[in-house]
Amino acid sequence: MLVVGLTGTLGAGKTTVAGMLAAAGAPVHDADEAVHDLYRGAAVAPVGDLFPEAVVDGVIDRTKLAAIVAGDADALKRLEAVVHPLVREAERDFLDLHRDAPLVVLDIPLLLETRPAGSVDLVMVVTAPEDVRKARVADRSGMTAERFDQLDARQMADAEKRARAHVVIDNGRSLAATEAQVAGFLRAFAGRAFS
Repeated sequence: MLVVGLTGTLGAGKTTVAGMLAAAGAPVHDADEAVHDLYRGAAVAPVGDLFPEAVVDGVIDRTKLAAIVAGDADALKRLEAVVHPLVREAERDFLDLHRDAPLVVLDIPLLLETRPAGSVDLVMVVTAPEDVRKARVADRSGMTAERFDQLDARQMADAEKRARAHVVIDNGRSLAATEAQVAGFLRAFAGRAFS
């Protein structure tokens, strides 16, 4: 089994590429979706112990939690110390479930920022120019230019991510061009299982 770590800067189109890989038959574990699930389940109690005002109707209110940890590096570290191990546990369960698949994808926004080298077999970085990325996220709920800059600042620079990648998918052009790159990757790295 080839474990692909999929990452990219905010608005680069990582979700689009993950969807293409999933459509081709690759199992995809989405770390963001895992966090959403945890905030409705296993993470409610430990996160609520740290930040009780973030718990609303028995679930973690992500907007309230984001406001609490925004600009507070210590609070963010305490939150990550609770949530990251739970996400990794979900990943291990996912990998166990798909151990017979030729290729699996771990969609992890902060892969290169939070994981040691070698935690995946191959790093795939999705990239796009900054103006394209900003335009893509402009309509997201609660997104402002200031919020974009805050979130983007938490991430490694796009050029550095590309330098650390085994595979770079340029998603700044047409959807067809992105699809062709993903198909080329699957042919080159996954062989007949995805042809």
